[in-house]
Amino acid sequence: MALTARLDRSGRLLGLLPLAFILFWAVWPVARLGWEGWTQAHDSGGMLWLLPWQDAYLRGRLLWSLAQAAITTVLALALGVPMGWVLVRWRFWGRDWWVRALMLPFVVPTLVAALGVLAMWRWLAEEGPVLLILGNLFFNLCLAVRGAMTGFDAVSASRLAAARSLGATPWRAFWRIEWPTARASIWAAACLVFLYCLSGFGLALLLGGQQWATAEVEIYTRVAHDLDLAVASVLALWMLLLAGIVVLLYAVVSVRQRDRLRGDAVRPRWAQWRWSSWPVALTLAALLVFNFGPLVALMARALQASPAAWAHAWGGDAGLAMANTLRFTAMGIVLAAGLGALHGWVAQRSALWRALGMVPLVASPIMMAFGLLLLWPQWMDQLWVLVCAYALLAIPLVATPVAQAVQQVSPRWVDAARTLGASPWRAFWRVVWPQVRPGWRRGVAFAAATMVGEFAVTLLLSRPEWLTLSTYIYQLLGRPGALNAEAAWVMSATLMLMSLLMFALIEPSRWVAPARIAKNVKVSHA
Repeated sequence: MALTARLDRSGRLLGLLPLAFILFWAVWPVARLGWEGWTQAHDSGGMLWLLPWQDAYLRGRLLWSLAQAAITTVLALALGVPMGWVLVRWRFWGRDWWVRALMLPFVVPTLVAALGVLAMWRWLAEEGPVLLILGNLFFNLCLAVRGAMTGFDAVSASRLAAARSLGATPWRAFWRIEWPTARASIWAAACLVFLYCLSGFGLALLLGGQQWATAEVEIYTRVAHDLDLAVASVLALWMLLLAGIVVLLYAVVSVRQRDRLRGDAVRPRWAQWRWSSWPVALTLAALLVFNFGPLVALMARALQASPAAWAHAWGGDAGLAMANTLRFTAMGIVLAAGLGALHGWVAQRSALWRALGMVPLVASPIMMAFGLLLLWPQWMDQLWVLVCAYALLAIPLVATPVAQAVQQVSPRWVDAARTLGASPWRAFWRVVWPQVRPGWRRGVAFAAATMVGEFAVTLLLSRPEWLTLSTYIYQLLGRPGALNAEAAWVMSATLMLMSLLMFALIEPSRWVAPARIAKNVKVSHA
């Protein structure tokens, strides 16, 4: 029975707040964008609907968007699934720190990720498909690894031991026992990787170049530079349709994930650093190259900058950009922390509700900003619009770990608390919340780190007084001269360090011990 049924009427009504927020700030602007595309297509006799597929240039943008997302997803699974299996099945010195640092690239701003990849892999090309794939891999490999870890950690040790005792080889035991248990989590991670690559903007803008621009970059160009709202609207609708299919698939797969079998997990074995532990060495080497190498290259490039570049970077508008970044992040995270927790709570069992929470991912930041411009042009000079847009993008990051944590809460503990006389709210605060809080805190930290480097919405809704570190770096990159380029490296390293401070708030997932839960139940009864 879903835990939401155990809340009283007021608790269920509170769950409608994030839904209303998403409907107002995401669904309505997207609907306005769709109406714009419908109107433009109708006025042109309906031919505009097929223009993105009939026009060779636009068709190439759409197909390349799908192709780069698919290539990255395949590479991420090919690397991430074996790495996730090794990190779950082997134990070695510093393993917890490696696992904690695994998500570091995901919380690094996309602008910093792009410059880090450029600093490390520039010898391949200045821009193009290879750099874009490497950038996507840097940014999303951690999702594939964590999805594989979640799945393999749920494998029953008794079932695996029974298969081996009946004569199954390690490979046969993997395909018949481990893979069926882990594949739901792996496919969910694959959906997220594909979605992030499909709707990505910052990496494609800086690494793809004009020749290999994705549909998101084309939409931004049509709106911000060409003022071609008709083609931009129709192209955005096709991207919404493609992303919506992926999100629905993710929602269905994530809801059907099997509960993790606590107390029956396979015990990892210690690596002896001999020839037999070569999988551990290869995993750590891959992490160093793909996850941490670009960040180290970016920092090295910033440290090599001249003193004049440091002075130029911190002069002028740097103080305003730093203050705005911290202010917008603080305001947005307060809003996203509460709304994300509420939505994660009510979306624990419903694929449809969870899919609604993923609307901010379906409608990319560029599309949402475009919809806001069409819907409320008179509000675009209001700061609270930008803050709400920040919070909207962060709600899925908070809601997803909360929903996953609530799914793991045993209803028996709630039943015990209610039997001992606890009210629904007291049972929630003393029994359920201590188990959900680590996931909520982790989601809030991810959301804060993401807001620090938010780029797409701020770029399209930018005003001179709203300058942030990400838009400041983009301005430096757009100015001629080596001094501006070096200053951009310096400010990128600064933005990366700010994200690392947010990342320090993230703690490994730890579930509340049964003894502590029992203590909370007794306190509730008292």
